[in-house]
Amino acid sequence: MNFLVFLSAFMIPLVIFIIVGYGMLSKIHIYESFIRGASEGVRVVASILPTLVGLMVGVGILRASGFLDFLCGLLGGWLSKLGFPTELVPLAVVRMFSSSAATGLALDIFKEFGPDSRIGMIASVMMSCTETIFYTMSVYFMAAKVKKTRYTLAGALAATLAGIAVSVLLVCL
Repeated sequence: MNFLVFLSAFMIPLVIFIIVGYGMLSKIHIYESFIRGASEGVRVVASILPTLVGLMVGVGILRASGFLDFLCGLLGGWLSKLGFPTELVPLAVVRMFSSSAATGLALDIFKEFGPDSRIGMIASVMMSCTETIFYTMSVYFMAAKVKKTRYTLAGALAATLAGIAVSVLLVCL
């Protein structure tokens, strides 16, 4: 265990040293490459910022308007028959849109039920088995200028539903 603590303390400096060393050996202008990459990163952030703000506002509107509670009420009755805890329906819905909002909901679940409870463990596994579909699609497709998404949404929804189902199965077994 002490070796892992020692290794983790030096991992990032070691990676930086290796990158700089490789650049020097390859006779690459390291600082200029870093500045060029950083400026490209700032441009990407500026181009996707409206999408991020729109998604955050949309999730806020869903929660504040009560539509999320209404949707969860509709889905909760149906999903409870399949063995899915109704307390996790809001987390499953919000997770598709916003990771930070889903993290807040997961923390609320931990406060109410405890992280070691069945619902808390399902929430933990669900958070790692699912993806923020709409955030990922809007941000990355916009940044890469993808126009034809084809079957991406259907595949992502199927993968998320599989992740949600597996999270319940893994914890309940």
